[in-house]
Amino acid sequence: MVSNNQNIISLWIFWHFFEMPKFLILVWKNYLMFATNYFSFILLLKTFFAPWRRYNWRYPKGFDVVEILNTFISNIFSRFLGSVIRIFLIIFGFVFQIFVLTAGAVILLGWIFMPFLVIIGLIFTLYV
Repeated sequence: MVSNNQNIISLWIFWHFFEMPKFLILVWKNYLMFATNYFSFILLLKTFFAPWRRYNWRYPKGFDVVEILNTFISNIFSRFLGSVIRIFLIIFGFVFQIFVLTAGAVILLGWIFMPFLVIIGLIFTLYV
């Protein structure tokens, strides 16, 4: 798409406003995919009530009510702990996704408007 007889200004304009924004959008998409895979929202929702780190106590073989209740309460507590930690991971993951979306939009818009801001800044410093 770029020929050898174009001047440097038109080459820079093509690079700055067409090639680089495509690259920035690709990088932005990779960060979003990384955050999605890193926090694995679907897996966290599928295993929401699973015990944390698979900490699970086995029930006794005999009929001992105290040990059965102790095991039952320990297993319930492990599942509750897993749910609470997964809630925090899901919330933190969504906050991180929002941060990546916002940062990507700011960087992309900042890149596109940077030449105009430099020109406005130069004009402002020269005439003020």
